[in-house]
Amino acid sequence: MSRKILLEVKNLKQYFPLRRKSVVKAVDDVSFHIYEGETFGLVGESGSGKSTTGRTIIRLYDPTGGEVIFDDKVISDKKLPKDDKIYVNKHMQMIFQDPMACLNPRMTVMDIIAEGLDIHGLCKSKEERTQRVYELLRTVGLNEQHANRYPHEFSGGQRQRIGIARALAVEPKFIIADEPISALDVSIQAQVVNLLRKLQKENGLTYLFIAHDLSMVKYISDRIGVMHKGKLVELASSDDLYENPLHPYTKSLLSAIPLPDPDYEKTRERIKYDPSIHDYSTESPEWVEIRPGHFIYGSKSELANYEKELSAKESNA
Repeated sequence: MSRKILLEVKNLKQYFPLRRKSVVKAVDDVSFHIYEGETFGLVGESGSGKSTTGRTIIRLYDPTGGEVIFDDKVISDKKLPKDDKIYVNKHMQMIFQDPMACLNPRMTVMDIIAEGLDIHGLCKSKEERTQRVYELLRTVGLNEQHANRYPHEFSGGQRQRIGIARALAVEPKFIIADEPISALDVSIQAQVVNLLRKLQKENGLTYLFIAHDLSMVKYISDRIGVMHKGKLVELASSDDLYENPLHPYTKSLLSAIPLPDPDYEKTRERIKYDPSIHDYSTESPEWVEIRPGHFIYGSKSELANYEKELSAKESNA
């Protein structure tokens, strides 16, 4: 049975003019798709273009080029029909990185969470609106007493839960979680990630989970894409990416993950990534499926080396 593709990104480009003649290619020719009900992780260091990809998908930016197809609707057009715009606004939501910056400090939690309900006219009465907000607060592990407070009265983890409740209010199909845990304490991070997984099971949600912490991404994601300087350099299932990383940049990211094992930490070798190893002056790189479901970006000679590496691993296994 073939799985339904909920979101498809084709050759997405997002360029920003810097000075008169220079541009920053924040997202440069990126393509991937996300199946309904899965969590797709997007990782890379700061400035790799992962957050810009998420913001372009949800139309916070107009793309410079390429297509975004959501639920069989092309949503990247500047002249998106009004009905499609309403559909996207309801079924695609975002959880932001900084829970304090994205909550209006002058609004109560009740009004923050109910904003989407009001815009889309989803509640017929004030009573229904109140009950729906109470229900959402309970869903994310808060209680009714929190509804009349203001964002500054909460901890970082609680604020992020309010942000999640706001995203869930309009019953979306797809949520972009843009580094939703990076501003939180480690002990709270696990709680928020477990909450996201629980909500996914209960509501059949699809996630794009953006992060730079690879250990957390592996825990929550079905498939992972690795970004570097606006390019997607590798994409595979989370197990495959961790067991058989091919691109030097992916290997570098994985080597930076600490483990709670003193003996391992003493011998752990950090692999430094040097972009100058790629010589694309004579051979232009391409995006290729090197194994079923495992994609990589490289020139013909690099791809041949990756093939050899995979074959050697398979013969040693």
